Order: sequence, then structure tokens, then C-alpha cells
Amino acid sequence: MNKQLLCRQYSMDWDIVPLSKFAKEGKTNFVDGPFGSDLKVSDYTKSGIRVLQLQNLGDGRFIDTNRIYTSNNKVLQIIRCLTYPGDIIIAKMAEPLARAALVPNIEEQYVIVADLIKLRVADDVNPYYLLSFINFSDFRKEAERLSTGTTRTRISLSTLKKITLPKPPLKAQNKLANILISIDQAIEKTEALIHKYQQIKAGLMHDLFTRGLTADGKLRPPREQAPELYQETPIGWIPKEWECNRLDSLLAPVANNMRSGPFGSALLKAELVENGIPFLGIDNIHVENFVPVFRRFISNRKFNELGKYAVKPRDVIITIMGTVGRCAVVPNYIDQALSSKHLWTMTFNQEKVVPELICWQLNHADWVKAWFRRETQGGIMDAIQSKTLKTLRLPVPPPGEMERIFDRYNAISKTIKTERDNLKKLQKQKSGLMHDLLTGKVPVTIDPTETAHDS
Repeated sequence: MNKQLLCRQYSMDWDIVPLSKFAKEGKTNFVDGPFGSDLKVSDYTKSGIRVLQLQNLGDGRFIDTNRIYTSNNKVLQIIRCLTYPGDIIIAKMAEPLARAALVPNIEEQYVIVADLIKLRVADDVNPYYLLSFINFSDFRKEAERLSTGTTRTRISLSTLKKITLPKPPLKAQNKLANILISIDQAIEKTEALIHKYQQIKAGLMHDLFTRGLTADGKLRPPREQAPELYQETPIGWIPKEWECNRLDSLLAPVANNMRSGPFGSALLKAELVENGIPFLGIDNIHVENFVPVFRRFISNRKFNELGKYAVKPRDVIITIMGTVGRCAVVPNYIDQALSSKHLWTMTFNQEKVVPELICWQLNHADWVKAWFRRETQGGIMDAIQSKTLKTLRLPVPPPGEMERIFDRYNAISKTIKTERDNLKKLQKQKSGLMHDLLTGKVPVTIDPTETAHDS
């Protein structure tokens, strides 16, 4: 990126320097991981020094999963790749390219793999400021522009080192870091709340679908305490008042109540248009979440030709190819849309069942997972056949009890949605704030008494 352009884009008081100028001096302070032959899968152990991989690097944060180790002797052979808490690790590969995170204070030391880069910051650099800028859209765009590869892009250490970015005085870096840390803490608290409510919901829904709610709104006693209240069925023990029905018996008494398609020449790629009626695909169906971002459309004429594949509000849709088994309910605001061959779309009899509760079971229930495993002989399911869905058995409470269960489901779901909306607002606020602060659009005033948060 042209330096004069950057000077106009960022504060004139800030130096514009290559990323290499942010690293501590020394040959081992800004390096990429070992060559493949220097650290192989056969070198991994159950204990020793922890190995950091791409899987540990989220978009701007460390992901504490995939714990693998290697021996001290092996690390001595690749000592330059040793990294410590407070270092910055950067991904050489998408997705997304050049994402970065701080090495956490979980282990005393780590070693990185070939797909990562280690950067130990200089004394006049606030690690959180630098981390924020590496994850900033301007830096990412420049990294992508300079990347190589077609199917999966990557960037070399030598190229990354040359990307320029503003280097404010340390006090300004500290100020920027403090502001961004505050909003990140709010984001983390909201994410923690969402996770907590999701766990509560999972436990609640399991209880509701195995024990149900009595007329006074209380859970029945567990079967171990009151076996006389339960009956054994093909999907396990359920309350005596409930039925255990095949899914196809719960569908609405209308034509094409379960459909997938159109197939083959019924809808050609050339017949898709830039604007029109949405043509739904796997990307629109997530777990209990219909995503109204449409990329494919058909004309009104074609929609009328393929009317039997139209979706209706509160239809239940499950993905049957690609990411198999995700299920969502069509929102009431969707007036017209067409299903695709990658989905099963089901119209249920709402006098018998609540679509949202069917959706929850298809996504989460143990008895559904067990059925799908049985139908695929324990293997990985790469598609869902109509017979598999039609013959799936589900617990069906009486109408009054089902409404009480739905009320509980709705209450916890609305709580989670509220927190998710709050999270989106915070993320949008952070994005705008980063743009204003890191481009110098909003001047950073320095209070001499201010110090940075611990990083």
C-alpha cells in the first residue's frame, strides 16, 4: 500500500512503518513455524510442550481446543519456533487470512506449526493495539491482495513483514488498546451469557421432552421416582398421556407436504435471475436459525411453474446434503420462496404439533440422533433419505401440554435472541470504533496519568 496514501488515511502524527518494525529485535522474534519435516504428526505426544495449530486461532482470539503436545527434545531442534504468553500468532492461511490472536497464559510455553507466524512485540508496542490493527479490515485486505494460491490462499512471512501500518506513540497505543479492550470485554460477557443460556435451554428442553409439564406447569417427577407415570416406547420412556408417532403421520393433509427439488432440467442454472423470488439453499438453513440472506433468485414465471416446491411460513426445513441435518423454521415474513434439492421441506399439521418443537428435536434430540445413526449403520450421514425422515418416531404430547412446553421454549429462545442481538450491536459498534480510532478519524487524546490494561 502506498505510504503517501496511508499518511492521508491515518493521522499525520503517526509513523507509517512495516510490520517488521513492531517486532522485538532478534532473529527468533518474528518467525514462521517449522517446515513439515521438522515437526511431523509422529512427533506429537500426550504431554510436554503444547503445539499451537491453525485450529487454535480464531478470528481475533485464541481457541483453547485441540490440545496436542511434543517432547522437549523435539522443541530443542526447532527452538526458534518456541512462543510464550503475550506473543502474537498470525495465520498464514485463510479463512480468514492473517487472522491473529494473543498467546494466552494457559501454558508456560508453546511451539507453533508451519502454518503460523510468531511475533514478539518490541518494548514500544502495545500488543493489544498491534493485534487489533492486524485484525483490522485494512490490514486484512492488503494481506489478501499480496497473498498467493487459488483454492486456498496463503501469505509468506517475508511478504507479511513488509505490510505497512501506523505506529502511534506508545501512550496513544495504550489509549486505543484500553478503549478496544473495554468493548471486547463487553462482547466476551455477552458471548458467555449466550453460552450459559444455551446450556440452560439444552437441559430444559431435554426435561420437557422426556418429562413434560403437568397442568400446573411443573415438570413430572423423574421416572425413577414415579415409574407409574411413564410408558416405554421405541424412542425411550415418555409420559403415559403422550403418543409416539411417525413423522409422516404428523404432516399436514395437503399435497406435497414433504418435498425436495426441483431436480435436473426442471430448473437450470441459466434460469436463475439477479432479482426475484428467493431460491433457498443450505446457506439459508442453520441450527434453529433461518438466515434471510439470499444469493439466488428465480422469476415469477418460473416460480409459478415450480409451485409444488414453494415454501410456506412455519414450514420446517432440514439440510440433506453438504452440512447434513441442520434444521430451521421458515419465518412468517417469508411470503414467497422456493426450496431446493439440497433441502427437505415439510409442512406439519399444526393442530397436532408445533413446528418449532419439531425443529428443536431434529436438531438436538438424542432419539433423533440415534435414529439417524441407525439408518446409516453408524457411519457419517452424507444425505437424508425421505424414508429415514418419514419413519422417524417423535414424542407427541397432548395439545394443551404441548402449548405449555412451547411457551417455555419461546421464553428461553427469546432470551437468547435478545443477547444475540446485543452481541451484533456490540460487534457493529466495535467495527465502527476500530475504523474511527485506527484510521485517526477520531483523534486520540492522551491523559498523562493513563496506563494500558494488562495485555
